[in-house]
Amino acid sequence: MRLKRRVIDEATDPRLLPEMLIKTLDNIDGDALVLAPGEQPVFSSSGIERLGILKDGRIDSPELLAAIRVVRRTNTKHTGRIDIPRGPIGEGIHELTVNVFPLTEGDLVIVLISDESEAQRVHEIRRDFVANISHELKTPIGALSLLSEAVLGAKDEPEAVTMFATRMQSESRRLTDLVQEIINLSRIQDSDPLQVADEIEVGYLVKEAIDQSQINAENRHITVTFQEEKDLSVWGDRDQLTMATQNLIDNAINYSPEYTKVAVTSKVVDGIVEISVTDQGIGIPESDLLRIFERFYRVDPARSRQTGGTGLGLSIVKHVASKHGGDVKVWSAENIGSTFTLLLPIYNNQAEAN
Repeated sequence: MRLKRRVIDEATDPRLLPEMLIKTLDNIDGDALVLAPGEQPVFSSSGIERLGILKDGRIDSPELLAAIRVVRRTNTKHTGRIDIPRGPIGEGIHELTVNVFPLTEGDLVIVLISDESEAQRVHEIRRDFVANISHELKTPIGALSLLSEAVLGAKDEPEAVTMFATRMQSESRRLTDLVQEIINLSRIQDSDPLQVADEIEVGYLVKEAIDQSQINAENRHITVTFQEEKDLSVWGDRDQLTMATQNLIDNAINYSPEYTKVAVTSKVVDGIVEISVTDQGIGIPESDLLRIFERFYRVDPARSRQTGGTGLGLSIVKHVASKHGGDVKVWSAENIGSTFTLLLPIYNNQAEAN
């Protein structure tokens, strides 16, 4: 853990933390914050501002501020939990365990913070995920088993063998895609992209996603266009954000008629970067709009089998957005088309200092 020293005002408050305490804070799990009177930070670990606890050098959480004041008033340790939004939009939160206690020397207060949300959330997701996976895997595995029996039964009929073998190849590809999507979603759920974030140029991100979808688009004779607002950047994991954007583009391609267009745009609105993907496809019934981001949910199961859909693509987009402190929204009308918009906080130079 990298610690950053914040000098208060040495002319009026020349205190320095003991080197032993600095070394201890440097080696603990989680993050640490040391405060002087007036809740001025003396030391903060690298994750404090990343978590959104400090903004402009001040504590931004009313709950944490109240706990610190209780400790100052009672001179006793306080332990509790607080929720911190992962970003200015979306449902993602950090569920933090905080330990606040006074130091023996002076009026300093130390805050130790542990992010418990990831472990708890991953445990709950894995518990539900296993049941879903076992159900979803049964279909292609069962189909492969039946088809292999059919091949053996038709070994003296070349045309039948060719037909069954072709279907086996299709089911094998479906099974491979499903396993890969499961791996992708598992990796996203197990990681926190904001802990190892980088500045990512949005235009580069979208162009990379379009390139990865190009073969799919050409096979369906669909043109993908991109209109961008220049000099936009976001903060996060490039691979995850590229994957999410590609999933939206592939989804638009798969559910659009041949010889149509898919339009991708990027812009910023009130400090939020919007990456939108618009198609001229079959649209989504209003009754399904609230469920399309659920794992393995398919609006049209028959169409999903035809296009090779796994039912995980939009769930991955939702997870990536939430993990980056963002969100994803959808507009759709049947037989007109759909627009999916990935919303992400715009990058600013303050993030780089964390």
